[in-house]
Amino acid sequence: MHLPTALGLALATISTTLTGVAYLREHDAAAALPALSLRRPLQSLRLLLTDRSWVLGFAMESGGFVCFAAALALAPLAVVQSIEAGGIGVLAYASARLHRRRLRPRQSSGVAISTLGLLMLGVSLAKSSGGGTEGSTAGILLWLGASAAMALLVLVASRRLGALAVGLGIAGGILFSIGDFSTKLATWGGAHFAFIATAVVGYTLGTSFLQLGYQRGAALTVAGLSTLFTNALPILAATIVLKEPVPSGGLGVVRSLAFVSVTLGAVLLSAPDGETGHEGAGRASETSTAALAQTPARD
Repeated sequence: MHLPTALGLALATISTTLTGVAYLREHDAAAALPALSLRRPLQSLRLLLTDRSWVLGFAMESGGFVCFAAALALAPLAVVQSIEAGGIGVLAYASARLHRRRLRPRQSSGVAISTLGLLMLGVSLAKSSGGGTEGSTAGILLWLGASAAMALLVLVASRRLGALAVGLGIAGGILFSIGDFSTKLATWGGAHFAFIATAVVGYTLGTSFLQLGYQRGAALTVAGLSTLFTNALPILAATIVLKEPVPSGGLGVVRSLAFVSVTLGAVLLSAPDGETGHEGAGRASETSTAALAQTPARD
């Protein structure tokens, strides 16, 4: 393994650890705040920025992003995202330790299966991770647009189904994937640096949806689903858009099993367990399925 790639993997490991712990801190802080709303962004931002615990979590997440961006500049996208997939495991461990409780069997199974699936996705690309192209501009824009449309559809469906916390977690993860993919493109420099704009939009909206989700669901469900989609979609983009060669033979079988595992893990993590907000703290979700656009009841 070349030194730059090894350094990239080390930075990716630091990034996923910082991000996993950061998500948990942000969840606990956001769950204790008055209701946040996209209709009152400045007030919601003020509530978050005046909470020291949330600011610390966001600072850790920002540090994780710096390490992630550096890792992308040194190592292939699919490999870095596979390491980042370990964030689900970090999140689960930190959640159990900080809240002094054991994970439910369903949560443990969901974490294990989904993490295994994401890691298998990375393994299936390992042999050809150095290949691929910079992709076409049309293909990149189509992928980014389709991802944004998918996030919107998820939000609409989750509101109608009364599962807004799940929808916010998934939509947040999709938007983060836009940010991650755009960051990789920007590291190539030149005209690709323009994708900094889509990275900023993706990360900003993804962070916003995640905070709203934290007030309506458990950290492992909301952040766990977000992490799944944040990592799975860029791995797919590396193959479909950047044309990293699809493996044949045994690696092809591993790819198929990986998709099955990721899907099953997502189902287990998204299944309701009767807990909201602070996992076990019992903060009731006062918002209805229309809460995404609702004005806060208290200031």
